[in-house]
Amino acid sequence: METGRTQQGSAKVMQPDLDYFQLLGEARTLQPSTTAKPLRVAVMADCAAQYFQPLLRVLFRRKGVEAELYEGAFDAIELEVRNPHSGFYSFSPDVVVMLRSVQKLRDSFYQSEEEQVFFEEQLRQLRTVWESIGTSSHALILQSTYVAPMERFFGNYDRKVETSFASMVSTLNSHIVDESRSQGNVLLLDVEAIASWVGRRNWFDERMWAIGKSLCSLEYLPLVAQNIVDVSLAAQGRGVKCVVLDLDNTLWGGIVGDDGPHGIKISAHGDGEDFYRLQCFFKKLKSRGILLAVCSKNEHSNAVKPFHDNGEMVLKLDDFVRFVASWNDKPQTIKTIQQELNIGLDSILFIDDNPFERAAVRTLLPDVVVPELPEDPSDWIRTLSELNLFETASYSAQDSQRSEAYLQEARRKAASEAATSFEEFLRSLDTTIEVRRFAPEHLPRIAQLFQRSNQFNLTTRRLNESECEAMMHDVSSWIPWQATLKDRFGDQGLISLVILQPGLQSGTVAITDWVMSCRVLGRGVEEHLMNRAVKEARAMGLHVINGTYVPTLKNGMVKDFYSRFGFAKTREEADGTSEWVLNVSDYRERPVLIRSVDEAMADQPNQYDLKGSHRQWKA
Repeated sequence: METGRTQQGSAKVMQPDLDYFQLLGEARTLQPSTTAKPLRVAVMADCAAQYFQPLLRVLFRRKGVEAELYEGAFDAIELEVRNPHSGFYSFSPDVVVMLRSVQKLRDSFYQSEEEQVFFEEQLRQLRTVWESIGTSSHALILQSTYVAPMERFFGNYDRKVETSFASMVSTLNSHIVDESRSQGNVLLLDVEAIASWVGRRNWFDERMWAIGKSLCSLEYLPLVAQNIVDVSLAAQGRGVKCVVLDLDNTLWGGIVGDDGPHGIKISAHGDGEDFYRLQCFFKKLKSRGILLAVCSKNEHSNAVKPFHDNGEMVLKLDDFVRFVASWNDKPQTIKTIQQELNIGLDSILFIDDNPFERAAVRTLLPDVVVPELPEDPSDWIRTLSELNLFETASYSAQDSQRSEAYLQEARRKAASEAATSFEEFLRSLDTTIEVRRFAPEHLPRIAQLFQRSNQFNLTTRRLNESECEAMMHDVSSWIPWQATLKDRFGDQGLISLVILQPGLQSGTVAITDWVMSCRVLGRGVEEHLMNRAVKEARAMGLHVINGTYVPTLKNGMVKDFYSRFGFAKTREEADGTSEWVLNVSDYRERPVLIRSVDEAMADQPNQYDLKGSHRQWKA
């Protein structure tokens, strides 16, 4: 996340680290990296894509990613994506950026004789492109929206005329948004929102369009490029997962230890309204799955009083997964919160009104996102919105329950400490697990788990929703399992994914992916699932299970996963990638204190016969 953005002037908002010419200079000195994670990005556009090449290289590198870029031919999107032998498919992109300019659309509109035919042709092209890519590639598509045009042929009446250019652009954007909701491999690049933010009067540069077909003024190209990076990395599981908040002069005005719970400034109207709106903002973030925590230098008894006694408070104590009010230094407290939540430091956003505390956290915990805040709290929501800190690539109903899941985990921890033995604690949980083939209603959460899981992730493949859906339907090639868990403290939802691929070699089944939420570690989930995988192999008449471990900076905890279950290492490459094999006959079932609610899976379409190398569905 960028942390140096500032407001300059009343009409324009720019960031000193997103200056177009500064980025060009940085690109000229950029050297190839052997440690940055590679990502293949294709930019397909009806405007000049070459302007984005240096910007994307630099902005991806700032995030530790080595972007390999493909620039599609100018205004030849449909031609390239419909040709299976084009350079686009040879490049095999991970991400495809589809940039559509309203200037090019305007030129086509002027040449059209029938407005409705023009509109339908634009929709046809959109669907054709998406379908062509989805058929021949597993790439993630970032589809741009159109910027509302300058031209208003009817003045303020323009939007009431269905066939006016402005109305058609608005309707096209609505179709793009609506149809993307049903496409698991399509995310939005909301260029219209960027242009609206900076102002269309500043956005458009007709001279640059005439000379070089630039999407917009050069000044704002970096904003588009940064959004491409933000969405791409969100799809890779990067982003803020937890906001750590100060209290005094941050969540309310004043100092609770001096002013008391009723003397602080927090009100829906009048003095303290800025803090009231800020709490509403964070409450909504919590409801979409962002965790909230408190890190305050305060007496605990004073810190909690407003939450108990002041009726104007929007946030309540149970909105926070961790609440730490003490006189310890904040970097160490944040480090403790991070370890307890078992998330990366780069997943934490720290909000504090005190410049000293912000500087201390930036210095001692450089991975934590620490934005520089304006002095006036009324500008804080605007600043956080400008930074686009909460980009996401998916949303599921389970997200809204994330905070409750962490509170349940705290209650489990208390129960564990009270138990006389760990085995007694596990028995007391009365845990049940359901394992089934991927289900349509869970696809958003399945894709999200692939995107966000870093630690317990054997290969760290980032499968998108479209790829997961394809596996779900392809019963002849894949056995994709989802596992959900419940215990006496609550429903933990979907917590693990295992994908098996039988028959790559005669008599074998491969574990291609194994992902699990770290909050259920040590409860026997992995043992239950491995028992299940071996049973499946035996039922199919297979004798060998193969597995692969691909090391990353964050998944060292599963380095010895296969050896724990008796697999033998058969190969290890220079980068640490290792291949493992298990003879099914040698496996001894692991004991677990989890009850299965679907052991036979009698009602699930996941049974196979093997005839030679071909699996047949059992109707």
